[in-house]
Amino acid sequence: MSAVSLESFTKKYKELVEIRLDELVTGLQAPEQVKEAMSYSLKAGGKRIRPVLLFATLHAFKKDPALGLEAAAALEMIHTYSLIHDDLPSMDNDDLRRGKPTNHKVYGEATAILAGDGLLTYSFEVLCGTKGASPEKIIRLISLLAKSAGPEGMVGGQAADMEGENKSLTVEELQYIHKNKTGRLLAFSVMAAAILADATESQVRSLEDYAYHIGLAFQIQDDILDIEGREDKMGKRVGSDESKFKSTYPSLLTLDGAKEKLKSHLIKGKSALASSDLDNGLLVDIADMIASRDH
Repeated sequence: MSAVSLESFTKKYKELVEIRLDELVTGLQAPEQVKEAMSYSLKAGGKRIRPVLLFATLHAFKKDPALGLEAAAALEMIHTYSLIHDDLPSMDNDDLRRGKPTNHKVYGEATAILAGDGLLTYSFEVLCGTKGASPEKIIRLISLLAKSAGPEGMVGGQAADMEGENKSLTVEELQYIHKNKTGRLLAFSVMAAAILADATESQVRSLEDYAYHIGLAFQIQDDILDIEGREDKMGKRVGSDESKFKSTYPSLLTLDGAKEKLKSHLIKGKSALASSDLDNGLLVDIADMIASRDH
């Protein structure tokens, strides 16, 4: 348990990144329809787990979390673009996201695609404006975000996820999908803060291990919620994985087996922090929150 309340920390820095996101999109010299569509999905809600994780990692290094504001905004833009595109009829074909109509249902498919493209490309411009970071650090951040979001990361994971529909995957194949589709951006949250905070090699290894395990824990909990979750909490349909004949941790391991796997990753993730010599209370609390969330 951290001396700082995760609830108060989240509220403060969630608000900070949301104000910055609004400023960044409002200030664009771009067609209003595209700006409005970008803003619509950015403002659709969500827990902002990735930005909060980035801020919490900086806090663990006793650095001012606001140092990561541009990186957090860029990260949330990437995450939001991926959701807009995932919801399209050619992908997951979802009508609801966080309890609201999906972007293409409001603005049409063409504008939704452009809004996603806009968020993706703008994120790197935003990252270039990271205050207080040397050009070398900014280049490292850009490279890390590109790899985390690209074909060796989130895009590759999404492609493997689509290829895995209507197939019975192994646990190893499923783990590859989730490590990349979900885990890479969560890991960026942690590793971007490590770059900004001048982490030692030992601290980097500990944080990489932590990020890997909480990334998988996040997705296992998602799979569990697709069975046990409530639509009014989730803001989207439950049972969609089964209807699309997707392999999930519960389908491969049973629901109880998935819960045991979740517990195992949670323990390993928190254990990885033990030797990091960081003020890791908030990071432990975030791991617990990821595993116990109901939406």
